[in-house]
Amino acid sequence: MQYEDNNLVVCTDDGKPLDPSNLLRQFYRLIEEANVPRISFHDLRHTHATILMQQGENPKVVSERLGHSRVDITLDLYSHVSDDLQEQAAEKFENALLKQSQNPLVN
Repeated sequence: MQYEDNNLVVCTDDGKPLDPSNLLRQFYRLIEEANVPRISFHDLRHTHATILMQQGENPKVVSERLGHSRVDITLDLYSHVSDDLQEQAAEKFENALLKQSQNPLVN
């Protein structure tokens, strides 16, 4: 069997498109075997983006990975993550200020 690269995210062993019903059947079977909460296949996309944003990845990079035409779309969809990042940034800034005030000779 010769692999045919069709630039697909999910495909058969030979690189051809996977039938959607087969994909979902396998996906839900794996969820059941892993004993994790059931989510939709599309939710994997949101999970991927949310984790990247939480890890501090540049929103432009996340936007490009998702295929959004503008980074604004990504930021609008994942604003809840942005709020968390804003809080983390404020804490980092506060810690830096406290560190600076404890050792004023350090720039």
